[in-house]
This record gives sequence, structure tokens and C-alpha cells, in this order.
Amino acid sequence: MQQTHARTVVTAYVTLIAAGEREAAIALFAEDATWAYPGGLALSRVWRGKKEIFGDFLGQVGTLFAPDGLPRITLTNVLADGPQAVAEWTTEGTAANGSAYRNRCLGVFTVEDGLITEVREYLDTHHVTQTLLA
Repeated sequence: MQQTHARTVVTAYVTLIAAGEREAAIALFAEDATWAYPGGLALSRVWRGKKEIFGDFLGQVGTLFAPDGLPRITLTNVLADGPQAVAEWTTEGTAANGSAYRNRCLGVFTVEDGLITEVREYLDTHHVTQTLLA
């Protein structure tokens, strides 16, 4: 039962974000959730709580894209076991500097009581540096 539930919550989250339904996506997170972003970038750290995750972190990521090049997110796979689900997605868009951005991302999500409590994201941070931060 937990496996289906974690898969359902994580699939719903990525689908809502891809559709631009930000508030509904935020509602799937616990108040004290964490999101770990890898690497040595200015964005790399563990973001704590909904306000940091969606305001400071993911809100800041949006500013790295051109207004007409906002990223398109495509969910490609979800695997789940117990309270954890692993989601793979692609993110494509045009950076604020005009560079083409295409990255394959993976997140390990923990779901407790129907809410996402932890995300550990993995992606090509070198590509982020070369396109979004160049």
C-alpha cells in the first residue's frame, strides 16, 4: 500500500509542477520538508521547509530562464518501494542568457502520511553551470 501511495504522491507532484499548478504541488509537501540540491553551486545545499524550497530555491531557479523559455518538465519514470519513490524527469528550456538547457534529473522522494518530507535531487550540475549560470 505504501509503495502505491508514494508513487501516486510523487507522480502527482511532478505532474502538477509540469502543468504550472504550483499551489497544488506545494500542498503535497510537509511544512518541515527538506530538499537537498547537489554540487558546489550557489544553489547547492539542503533547503528546509516549504518557504525555503518553493520561495528561495525553486523560485530562484525560475529566474535563471528566459521569460519565454520557462522550463518544460517531462516525467519519464517513477519507481517506488515503501515510503520512497524515485522519479526521473527531463527539464528543457531557454536560459536567461539564451543558452539551450536540457537536463535529466532524478529525485529520491520520501513520503510520510501522504506528504513529501524529503527530496534528494541528482542532475548534471556541470550543465547547469555551463548554461544557466554562464
